[in-house]
Parts: sequence; structure tokens; C-alpha cells
Amino acid sequence: MRFYEPILYPFAVLYSLATKWRNHLFDIGSKKSTSFLVPVIVVGNLSVGGTGKTPAVEFLLRHLKSIFSLAVVSRGYKRKSSGFLLASDATHPWELGDEPFQLYQKFGADVTIAVGESRALAIPQVLAERPQTNLFILDDAFQHRYVQGDLYLLLTTYQKPFFTDRILPLGTLREDPKGAKRADAVIVTKCPKGIEEEEKREYAEKINRYTRSGVPVFFASIRYGDPIQISEGDHSLGGSVIVVSGIASNTSLLEEVRRRFVVLEVLDYSDHHQYRHSDLDVISKLFLKHKEKFPVLLTTEKDAVKLKVPEFLPFWTEIPIFALPMEMCLAEEDLQMLLEMILEKVKIKGYQSGV
Repeated sequence: MRFYEPILYPFAVLYSLATKWRNHLFDIGSKKSTSFLVPVIVVGNLSVGGTGKTPAVEFLLRHLKSIFSLAVVSRGYKRKSSGFLLASDATHPWELGDEPFQLYQKFGADVTIAVGESRALAIPQVLAERPQTNLFILDDAFQHRYVQGDLYLLLTTYQKPFFTDRILPLGTLREDPKGAKRADAVIVTKCPKGIEEEEKREYAEKINRYTRSGVPVFFASIRYGDPIQISEGDHSLGGSVIVVSGIASNTSLLEEVRRRFVVLEVLDYSDHHQYRHSDLDVISKLFLKHKEKFPVLLTTEKDAVKLKVPEFLPFWTEIPIFALPMEMCLAEEDLQMLLEMILEKVKIKGYQSGV
């Protein structure tokens, strides 16, 4: 036991009681959930972050965008705007939030991306502007119970599954693990390659103690692609890198980067970090320190959308910056099972896919 846990324990009890009471009010109908004619997939977790929600949403978009007219609705965490906003070529990262902006850059030609504090209000606004939409994905909305989803996908990491975690502030859980009963499927993210079937069974058994009977548990891994140049100019990617990231956990990222490159320096900022000129000054000094080794700046796609804004462009004329893409992967059998679940939910709503 950590020495400060007795101090935090009463706050954890109060937080747990508050979230249980809130969920109870939704369960008995005292708090209302809005149901929509258009089917809704909810993607979320029980913890405060770092479970790979954005890669999971991207995974769904890759496999569903040719079948449905999709819209993703997110709160737009830490954006500097408010209210409903539909992404377009005129919007900026600070208006949408880094993750919705990243989604728009990747899928904006095929998928509607929108942000709004109230998803219950945002969904009708999307339908008013994009009436062809026939499937919604709500990003980070497992606790947003004002919208009644048709399929709930709960994410938890292999490294820190929710059944080993504790409620805030003793741990990172937003609500009691029993909240997993709302899940229609659980995806264990960031699994190492070659995980044994016996270990999968053990994980699934522990997870299913909290879910409804028969809820499937899928195991997803991370696949990293080749670094993509973000800065202008003709820069080559050598063997030395300076890693900069502002994500919930950079453990997997650093493992992959160290496997491929010589890591000279690591700048690890908090999740959703908003970069300032002072941060760029620190990066510039590090490049001067290691200039004889011809390093490049290597970052995540999520951070890249904030680092390549126009006000920072003068820095990248001399400092090459690359982003390391990543994507979530499922075994083919699990992928087909998940897609069948989605198609069945859509069929129940009376909507037709494009296939």
C-alpha cells in the first residue's frame, strides 16, 4: 500500500458512490437516454485514458467506410472551441481537438467528423447537414449515457486491464468495474505479439466476471508503419531520433522506436499536450546538442497534427519531423465476428449497408 492511499480512500469511496448513483438513475429511467433511428456504436473505456480509443475508431472506419455512410462524433477533448462543429478543410486542430482533427485528416474525404459536448444534440445536427448518414460512431462515450447506443465496445489494455485497476483517485477507473455490464464486446488492446491462447482464456474469464453472459472478448495488437515525413524539404530518415510525444502512455511507442533507431533524447509530455513556442525552443536546443549525429524528430500522428500548425512552420525548415503511424489489428476470425455484430445491429434498426 502506498503511504498516501488512506488519505485518498474516502475520496475514492465518494467518487464510486456518485458514479454508481448516476448509473442507477439512468438504469431506472430517472435520467433519460435518447435513442435514435440511425444506429449508434459507442467506443469507450472504464479508465481515464491510454486504452487506444483513437486507433480503435480508425480501425472501425477502415473496415466500415466502404459499407456505410459514417459519422464520428467526439467531445473534442481540450479543444478551444465550444458547441457543435462539423470538421472541414477550414477547421484547425485547436477547434476540433487533436484526435478528431487526426481522424479528419485521415478519413475526412469519406467520413463525417463532428465534435460537440452533447452527443444527443450533435447527432441531429449531423443528420440535418449530412442526411445520408446511416451509422454513427461515438468516440470516448462509454460514460456518456444521454445517448442510447446500439452496440457498446469497451476497451481495456493488456498491460493494465480494468479488473486490476481501482477507482479514482486510487487508480484510473472512471467508474466501478461493474460498468462493464453495459458492454456488448470487450477489446483488450496493446496485446504483445504471440500471446498464448491459455493467457487469452484467463483474461477473458476475468473480464467476463463483470460482463453479461456471452459477451465476446477480442485481443488486439498494435502495428506500426513506416515513418511519414511531416516537415517540408528533402529529408532522409537516418538511424538517430529524438522522440517527442504527448500521449497517455509512450511505453509501446518507445519500445518500437528503440527497436528501429538509436534514441538520443525523449521528451514525454502529458496527454493532449498543447505545444508552445517554449517547447519548440527545447527541441531546437536538443537538435543543436546532437547535430553531428544528424537526428530527426520522431513523434506520433496525434502530436504531429499540433506540431505542424502554421505558427510552428519556421522551426521545421531546419528540423526534420517524422510521424510514426500505428493501427489496431485483430485476428481475421475476431474481425469477422465483430463486423457481423455490427451488421446485425444495423439490420435490427432497419438500415441497409452498402453491400
